[in-house]
Amino acid sequence: MTATFQKYTLQFKQPSGTSRGILKTKDTWFIIIDSEGKKGIGECGMFKGLSIDDRADFEAILSWTCKNIFLGKEVLLDKLKAFPSIQFGVEMAFLDLENGKPFELFPSKFTESQDQIPINGLIWMGTESFMKDQIKTKIEEGFSCIKLKIGAIDFQTELDLLKSIRTHFSAEDIELRVDANGAFSPADALEKLKRLSDYQLHSIEQPIKQGQVEEMAKLCQTTPLDIALDEELIGVFDVTNKHDLLQIIQPQYIILKPTLVGGFSGSAAWIEAAENAKTGYWITSALESNIGLNAIAQWTYTLQSNKPQGLGTSGLYTNNFDSPLEVKNGKLQYRKTAHWNFNL
Repeated sequence: MTATFQKYTLQFKQPSGTSRGILKTKDTWFIIIDSEGKKGIGECGMFKGLSIDDRADFEAILSWTCKNIFLGKEVLLDKLKAFPSIQFGVEMAFLDLENGKPFELFPSKFTESQDQIPINGLIWMGTESFMKDQIKTKIEEGFSCIKLKIGAIDFQTELDLLKSIRTHFSAEDIELRVDANGAFSPADALEKLKRLSDYQLHSIEQPIKQGQVEEMAKLCQTTPLDIALDEELIGVFDVTNKHDLLQIIQPQYIILKPTLVGGFSGSAAWIEAAENAKTGYWITSALESNIGLNAIAQWTYTLQSNKPQGLGTSGLYTNNFDSPLEVKNGKLQYRKTAHWNFNL
């Protein structure tokens, strides 16, 4: 058994705005295992500026992982705890190798094109007209759940956008989620949540920056709007710490990005902690290519959640890999007759 890795730069079709800035490209890395004539491919989609493993030695650890691939999945996952995106790449590559059929990691009705996954339509930050155009497009495309990135433009303008949606669509027609990416300060967060709650939102992701545990706990106790933890989960490796964090903060939801929290096994540990804390959850991709998105989608389907998931990122790039994934009428589907095109 041997392994290599290769870097690949994804190009956004149009610059995409978040509260951390404008994204034009996204680097990702692939682990490729060769064993007895078979291949296993996994994506390590480390997210610069967000992932806990955004470190100078990232590629050195990738190189070490490939040289020691003979240690096997379980040993490597244990040794790579501080590198969750590499953990995910390793886990994905071994599953791909073991299952025989390329990129079919979790055979199901989803991969047989017999069922679909409801997803949210993602609205990127930008000018008011740009965001309005996106909202109009998502509604026309049949999405019943829309997620807006907020926190980078004037707050009143964002409220006006939400008001405009609610003028035409009730909460029964369109579920609205917002993601602040930690843009609010603890001092003004509660007041902003009160103003946002006027528009019957489903939830808000990470209203204040991660690491402010006491402030977040107070916010979750007093909020008029359900709060979902996102960045707060990054870098929490120990199972006991996962349980403790949720018991202290008591959020209404957590959002799991396998690339950021240690793949399927890391996400499963968070799900167990969430269920013990009576906290809801859903799954979101983290701007991976179609290779990583496919793995996340197949695993997500096995959870049998009826909530819209955050898996609508397949069409963001000009140079993504051709895959069976397709978004139609607000749902992600797998066209089993379509072909993969993985050419680095």
